[in-house]
Amino acid sequence: MDSGLFGSLIADLDGIYDPAQYNDRLLLGLKGTMSEAELHIIKQRMHEGKLNKARRGELGLPLPIGYHRRPSGEVVLDPDEQAEGVVRLIFDQFERLRTLDGVLRYLVSHGILIPVRSRSGPSKGELEWHRPNRPTLYNLFRNPLYAGAYVYGRRPTDPRKKQAGRSGTGRVTASPDAWHVIIRDIRPAYISWAQFESNVAQMSNNCNRSGSIGVSRNGEALLAGLVWCGRCGQRMSVQYGGKRQRHAYHCSSERSNYGGAGCQSLSGTCVDQVVANSALLALQPATLEVSLRVAQDLEAQQERLESHWRLQLERARYEAERAERQYQAEEPENRLVTRMLARALEDKLSAELKLQEEYARFRACTPRLITAEQREGILALASDIPSLWHAPTTTNLQRSDIVRLLVDRVIVAVQGSTEKVGVCIVWAGGHKTHLEATRPVASVMQLSYAKQLLQRAKELHDEGANSPLIAEKLNQEGWKPAKRAEAFTANSIRSLLSRNGLTTAKRYSKGKEPRLKRNEWWLPQLATHLEMPVETLYRWLRNGWLNSKQLAGKQGRLIVWANPGEIDRLRRLRRRKKMWSDVDHPDTKPGPRPGK
Repeated sequence: MDSGLFGSLIADLDGIYDPAQYNDRLLLGLKGTMSEAELHIIKQRMHEGKLNKARRGELGLPLPIGYHRRPSGEVVLDPDEQAEGVVRLIFDQFERLRTLDGVLRYLVSHGILIPVRSRSGPSKGELEWHRPNRPTLYNLFRNPLYAGAYVYGRRPTDPRKKQAGRSGTGRVTASPDAWHVIIRDIRPAYISWAQFESNVAQMSNNCNRSGSIGVSRNGEALLAGLVWCGRCGQRMSVQYGGKRQRHAYHCSSERSNYGGAGCQSLSGTCVDQVVANSALLALQPATLEVSLRVAQDLEAQQERLESHWRLQLERARYEAERAERQYQAEEPENRLVTRMLARALEDKLSAELKLQEEYARFRACTPRLITAEQREGILALASDIPSLWHAPTTTNLQRSDIVRLLVDRVIVAVQGSTEKVGVCIVWAGGHKTHLEATRPVASVMQLSYAKQLLQRAKELHDEGANSPLIAEKLNQEGWKPAKRAEAFTANSIRSLLSRNGLTTAKRYSKGKEPRLKRNEWWLPQLATHLEMPVETLYRWLRNGWLNSKQLAGKQGRLIVWANPGEIDRLRRLRRRKKMWSDVDHPDTKPGPRPGK
């Protein structure tokens, strides 16, 4: 290629790159007239020129919905009042509902369409109305232009992902730190920059992945995604089980990542109740403000919908009148055109009539103004937040949304294997509240006051009290049983005394019990000595982890042999975390019994 022509082309490209004049087609046309080195220089200069123009905010970029470019090149909000109102309504609803799906369902349920200006074809620049969809809303909430910022480099091209012959491939989404150009407050805005950052963070948190809390679910778990393990510092998951599908919070990161044992788990109801009570206390100072804003918010929502319907009806009326003017202005002799205009007029009139019928149904279902009686009811409910919280009409999804506005995370740590749970509520803003919850446990021996409870039950038994009287005394003194029982019963006391070796089996008369030899134990007595549930010890016996024998008879009692070495082995086995590989562990093998 002639050096003078090449230099002139380079001079034209430097700093004045215009995508309408210099693009891939230009390079394709020059490909046969210059060397690869010259083409490479041209590409570099084109990229530098494009970047320089972007740094000045002058590089023309495609505009999203709600914006319009004037012939002078100035970017303004969409001059169509209805289109601008729909965009503002979408942002208002996201701030209220906080999920993309919620906004999408709202738009669909109210029949709201998305305004889109055609970018090509015969109708280029004209406004079209499309059904709302997830990709459009996703791009809308993540576009910084709506906050008045000019950004270049949000979707750079990765050469490794680019496909030959396809110019639009290889696009990746860059983080804000990797954007080439960002100029704030240079374009008209629908929202503030702080609200834009809040929307992006909210959408990121709504994603169902390990690093985010996810969205509120319809399950009974109030704190799904908010609970963290106080032992290992990992997020705890929610699991449902049992006949009543009760939920529990599990820390399974150790098991999932390293094949180890589960860290801790606990019933979710106890933690939910503690956090809910704290949240209600935190909301009490705001009851007056809430009571004043609830009715205002409802009326503002209805007013926005009314405004949207008015503009939609006005547009339908205008299009029908325009079609009628076109029909009236046409000469009757031109029958072909007249018939076409008549059909167009009929379509517009039918569309207007259908819209009026839909508006009438909307007005019938959602009255525009709140009555004085309804306002008083709203103020009464808002002033009594606990009643509103426990109302049958309040869903668990709504309660979870309220908690997420107040609480950043909840850190729980079970104290050993007892019923006590340390709960640390980290509020939005960083303030921490330390509380204690009580979880249900499987055995009395897991209770933090198990020794004192057994000692008191034995004292009452030694005084001659029977099981019903012992249960009554323990309930009066404030003792609580394990699991989810509210009080002790006669049957639970019999089981408590029997399983912990505090009574003698009735099948033997007094003085006729078999005499135990050295290092021999009754099963309940050994369980008491090891400070563990007798059920667990019996399971070990079935697994073959104990050296035992059974006395003669259909229901002969079990005697376990355990010398000090065996006692130490059983204690180690008790301290060991439960794992699927326990069956192969050396501590599960009982030692040899002397004389066998």
